[in-house]
Amino acid sequence: MFRLFLREHITFLIFQFLLVLFIMLLYWLDGFRNVDTAIYSIVISSILTSTFLGALFVKKYSFYKKILSVPTKMEVVLQREAQSPEIAQIEEYLHHIYRLYQKEVQLLYASQNRHLEFMNSWVHQMKTPIAVIDLMTQGSDTLDSKSVSEEMDRLRRGLDTVLMNARLDTFEEDMQIEQVNLKQLVTQVVSENKRLFIGKHVFPVISMTDDLMITTDEKWMRFVITQFLTNSVKYTFTENKKIFFESILKENQIVFSVRDEGIGIPPTDINRVMKAFFTGENGRKTGESTGMGLYLAHEICRRLNHKMTIASTVGEGTIVSIYFEQEEQRERSGFDVDIKT
Repeated sequence: MFRLFLREHITFLIFQFLLVLFIMLLYWLDGFRNVDTAIYSIVISSILTSTFLGALFVKKYSFYKKILSVPTKMEVVLQREAQSPEIAQIEEYLHHIYRLYQKEVQLLYASQNRHLEFMNSWVHQMKTPIAVIDLMTQGSDTLDSKSVSEEMDRLRRGLDTVLMNARLDTFEEDMQIEQVNLKQLVTQVVSENKRLFIGKHVFPVISMTDDLMITTDEKWMRFVITQFLTNSVKYTFTENKKIFFESILKENQIVFSVRDEGIGIPPTDINRVMKAFFTGENGRKTGESTGMGLYLAHEICRRLNHKMTIASTVGEGTIVSIYFEQEEQRERSGFDVDIKT
């Protein structure tokens, strides 16, 4: 502790020594040659300097004791033992660092818990298609390829969700912004999920212009549209219903919407459906919801700087919309295109 104090004030001691020598030299050149007075001045200066440093050491003793000890817990940094404005400012600085540390730790814990809870939920959900395929292999010598394909699609969508959830932590490194033809992207997503429409006897209707371009990341937006599509089909329990993929130009925005004719979302759940792991009343009806689809979609849209909204009426359906900001857009008229799966 004393060595630390000396190292901190060694420059002050050297300055004091040089200052006394300079004064003695000044008196010597001025003709004052009394050696006894010079020795007296040096002794008095040394005593005063030692007294000042001693008092300063006593004042900082508790602070030195604190920083030289090995802390056993982070809360030690919150203790206030300041005896000077400098130490008080140092402690305030440490408190700010502690709060930043706590915030980062909480975010880390939340991320780890989210991954763990999601993986547990996902593994539970994936048991169903595996069990169905296993029963098919045991039931007869010939497999129903259509049913197997449907279960494989469920596995594929589940794996995509897991991968996107894992990549969300490194979103910025995996992002590639470019001009994307919105209708082509939607058509591709619909085509990739045609077996889902066929199995549920639900029909997609694309009402969009051919040359509508948006600025976004195609891979992430493909996943978002897939989540909208999957949810719309999942919660449409009546056959021969339609899911509408629509877009309109609104001032400097392109508004893309997915509208279904499903069961709708209860008013008590509408403000919570974009939270992680929230399944709500509808999720309990199907028993297949992880509560992560809309959360991931909303998080992706937020990071891509796209506004996402949800509106729903129970018994009539749900509309999920994304707002793409565009600097310059020409007015275009839309037309309906039906895709029969």
